[in-house]
Amino acid sequence: MIEIERKFLVKSDQFKKEAFTQNKIAQGYLSSLPERTVRIRIKGERGFITIKGIGRQGGMSRFEWENEIPIVEAQELLKLCEKGKIEKTRFEIKLGNHVFEVDEFYGENEGLIMAEIELNSETETFEKPDWLGKEVTNDERYYNAYLSKKPFKDWEK
Repeated sequence: MIEIERKFLVKSDQFKKEAFTQNKIAQGYLSSLPERTVRIRIKGERGFITIKGIGRQGGMSRFEWENEIPIVEAQELLKLCEKGKIEKTRFEIKLGNHVFEVDEFYGENEGLIMAEIELNSETETFEKPDWLGKEVTNDERYYNAYLSKKPFKDWEK
């Protein structure tokens, strides 16, 4: 249940042409503490609850537990979440043996596009597409829990 992922900014919308799926996502946080983040998510027509632990040194890996819950329960739990919801479309792109998840944000985080890739180890290599930009794995500003409190639109440009 240890998740290993790297995060990158995206520098073009070329990824949309390569996507094999896309889903609207709405999510909120019952707890946004770094030590124990509890997220409620609606992805398409499915609901999920996720608990994440604090990131290990370097921010690339941390404990994660996720379970699907009935959509009605997810909708009700979203009403209990802390202020600051995340709205985005997630595009999935297969490249080699990996799948990139690219999130295009809306609402308070409009203009932000990020890609994530899950790995089997912190040293695993992977193919980098042309649209992949600067790595932001270690920058907590790009964590969704942070974005729910300090939206991208409020950052100094």
